[in-house]
Amino acid sequence: MLSDTQKYTVITGASSGIGYETAKKFASRGKNLIIIARRQERLENLKKEISEKFPAVDVIIKNVDLTITQNIYQLYDDLKTYELKTWINNAGLGNYGHVANQNPKKIETMIHLNIEALTILSNLFVRNYQNIEGTQLINISSAGGYTIVPEAVIYCATKFYVSSFTEGLARELRNSGAKMQVKVLAPAATKTEFGKIANNSSDYDYDKHFGTYHTSKQMADFLLQLYDSEKIIGIVDRETFDFKLLDPLFNYAK
Repeated sequence: MLSDTQKYTVITGASSGIGYETAKKFASRGKNLIIIARRQERLENLKKEISEKFPAVDVIIKNVDLTITQNIYQLYDDLKTYELKTWINNAGLGNYGHVANQNPKKIETMIHLNIEALTILSNLFVRNYQNIEGTQLINISSAGGYTIVPEAVIYCATKFYVSSFTEGLARELRNSGAKMQVKVLAPAATKTEFGKIANNSSDYDYDKHFGTYHTSKQMADFLLQLYDSEKIIGIVDRETFDFKLLDPLFNYAK
């Protein structure tokens, strides 16, 4: 069996925002990384930044578009030569506007990424690693995965899926005695490229639209708090912006 120093942490959507900062946080703990995103140049910059600060950390780049179903399976197949310890499904897409006014192709892309890719990768990782001590799966949802936000109904619906799926999976594994921990991180407003993409805008002013928000670095810190805890949920309160570690919130039939 490989030691922890030889195992890898996988992070999707690592080319910017929470994924980018999370990769640096895990690297600071000496964790080898497999970083995944569409933008090769951004991944190369992240690898360079990590290698300069933490030369002992191995960083593997995978340039993949996870909105294409066959790429999801190919990615996981390509990772079979590595021993994994943690998988973080961070890649996601937002879309703002009334349901009737949203572009159906963008809705389709959002569903592929937020739901399909996350579910399939979770399934494959759990299938192979659920009984290995110390393994964790962390799925990134949203405060909008617990509260319906005006102008973001479809996005919230995808994140309700992420929240309920992950909470249910966590309970399922605990009940079966599996060794893997499954957790969900639910950020509120976070200053990333998310706002620009969700609003189809080249410029998005977080101070104007939110006033209060977290940075990607703060959310990466919260993610590590969740990683270190025994709780299933790490969530930002939309009113106070306090970060809380909680037990599951959805009802679970017994």
